[in-house]
Amino acid sequence: MSSVTLKGNAVSIGGQFLKTGDNAPAFQLADAKRNLVGLEAYAGKRKVLNIFPSIDTPTCATSVRTFNQKASLASNTVVLCISADLPFAQSRFCGAEGIEHVATLSTFRDTTKFGTDYGVLITDSSLAGLTTRAVIVLDEHNKVLHSELVAEIAEEPNYEAALAVL
Repeated sequence: MSSVTLKGNAVSIGGQFLKTGDNAPAFQLADAKRNLVGLEAYAGKRKVLNIFPSIDTPTCATSVRTFNQKASLASNTVVLCISADLPFAQSRFCGAEGIEHVATLSTFRDTTKFGTDYGVLITDSSLAGLTTRAVIVLDEHNKVLHSELVAEIAEEPNYEAALAVL
């Protein structure tokens, strides 16, 4: 178990956060059409997993916008924006913001498995059951090239470090 902070207050995180060299666990998350998809849907591509609590918070929205802008510059790479938000909310946000270079995935069908397997499940505080802020970059074979568990949920990830490994 790890911990991060939310506006300076400790928050416990369940599971073991992935580190460089680990193989990413399989998952089944809901896409924009509510179909379950896993890593195999992005076979042969490098993947940036932009994981966060909710697309309806300012920092989370900023991370989606930033990765959307930077994703168009990376070849053979897909950015997966992952949260517990319903696919309807994710699609509404992306449509309103003109976001076209990322894919959104929702943990709403199984809020604990993905969070625990990836070491990002918030287990206490008012955000219990959501995922904390993290970025994990996978190669074409789902091996972790970079991982950042953002120490303060209200802060943005290090975009440059994540994209540098691509």
